[in-house]
Order: sequence, then C-alpha cells, then structure tokens
Amino acid sequence: MSKLITLNNLPLGEKGRVFKITDKGTTRRRLLDLGLVKNTLVKSLHVSPAGDPTAYEIRGAVIALREEESQYILIKIEGEE
Repeated sequence: MSKLITLNNLPLGEKGRVFKITDKGTTRRRLLDLGLVKNTLVKSLHVSPAGDPTAYEIRGAVIALREEESQYILIKIEGEE
C-alpha cells in the first residue's frame, strides 16, 4: 500500500486522491459537503501570503482550507501505486 499523507502536506502543484477523513463531527460534515469523499481528486494550487489557508482544486471548484481542517484529510499522491 502507498504511503498516506495529510492534505496539508501535499506539495504545491501535486494531485492526490482522498483516502479518508479522520475527524468527527461538524468539521467532517463540512468536508464531506465540499465533496471530499473517498477517491476524490484534489490538486494543491497555492498558499496565501500569510501561509494559511491553502487553495485546492476539488471537483472543478477552488476551495480554500485552513491547515486545521486539511490535517484531517488523508490522501494518496496521484501516480503512486
């Protein structure tokens, strides 16, 4: 199995697929509502000048997530087996 990383550690310009959301409660519900379900492709686009949040392309939309949210999303970098 490939190594899993959290979304906040995905390098800029890289793509990954959602493997699992590890948080519970309202944060989990919000992430699922944004379309971050298993096997969703996510691309890291850019980081704000202050360093947080980071913009991601998710299902054709650009979504900004703070590190406190993106740390709960486990992904597998696209292209790794």
